[in-house]
Amino acid sequence: MEMTRMGAAYGTAKSGIGMASMGVMRPELVMKSIVPVVMVGVLGIYGLISDVIINTGINPKAKSYYLFDGYAHFSSGLACGLPGLSAGIWLSLVMLVLVRGVFGVAF
Repeated sequence: MEMTRMGAAYGTAKSGIGMASMGVMRPELVMKSIVPVVMVGVLGIYGLISDVIINTGINPKAKSYYLFDGYAHFSSGLACGLPGLSAGIWLSLVMLVLVRGVFGVAF
């Protein structure tokens, strides 16, 4: 699930660069460019929620932790993490295209 936070961090960094250049070139459009930054922040929250759900299911004192449980938790982490990583990368690319193409800001 660290992959969702990596995607969120990458998307926030790239979108922040686009938002900063938007603020320099066209400051009246900065509030429109904050949407991708908020969207990639939500990706990190999704990863945190899935972490909490998985970690509450792990209690070796209450019941044994079998190999099946490990594979189930690993696969659910991948099912949340890989889309979060790719969504963070693609949201940053969308932000860069938005800033360069639609709003006409070159950086």
